[in-house]
Amino acid sequence: MSTVTAVPIQPLKRGSLAKLWLGIALLVAAGVLLAWAGAGRMRGHDIGAGLIVRTVKPGRGPNVTLNDGVMVNYEGRLADGTVFDSNVGREPVPMLPAQVIPGFSRALTAMQKGGKYRIHIPSSMAYGATPPRGAPIPPNADLDFDVEIVELVPNAALMAAAQQHQQQMQQDVPQPR
Repeated sequence: MSTVTAVPIQPLKRGSLAKLWLGIALLVAAGVLLAWAGAGRMRGHDIGAGLIVRTVKPGRGPNVTLNDGVMVNYEGRLADGTVFDSNVGREPVPMLPAQVIPGFSRALTAMQKGGKYRIHIPSSMAYGATPPRGAPIPPNADLDFDVEIVELVPNAALMAAAQQHQQQMQQDVPQPR
C-alpha cells in the first residue's frame, strides 16, 4: 500500500497571470532596446546625404581635418562585392582628404588615427554618372570601403602647398649667367 501526501496549492490571485506576461514583455522589450543601442556603432551613422560611417575599431586623438595628411589601408568595393581598388598586402597609401572624392573626404573627417571604419558612399558623393575612364566603376555606382587610418600628419596639405609655392618661387627667380 502506498501513501500519497497531499500538498495544498494556493490559488493564484486575480491578475497575477497578467502581471507575469507583462513582466516577460518588458524584459523582452528591454533586451531588444539594449541590443539596438549596443549595435549602434556597428550600424554606423549617416553624416549627411546618405554617407554612412561605421566604426569597426575606434581610433584615438583628434579627427582628421581637410588640411591633414593620412596614411591609410583600404579596400573599395561595388554594391555586388566586386573589389575595384585596394592596397591590402602593400604599404599604406598617403592621401590628402581635400584631394579625394567628396564622400571619401567627408568620411575621413569622421575618423581618427588607429581606427578602422566601413563607409558607404552614395553615387552622388562618389563619381556619379561619370566614373573615371577605364575604371571598373559603372556610372551611378554606390561605393563601399574598409578604411584603416594608420598615420595622421597634421597640416600636411598646408606644408605641401607651402613647399610647392617655394619651388615655384625658385623656378621664377632668374639664374645668374
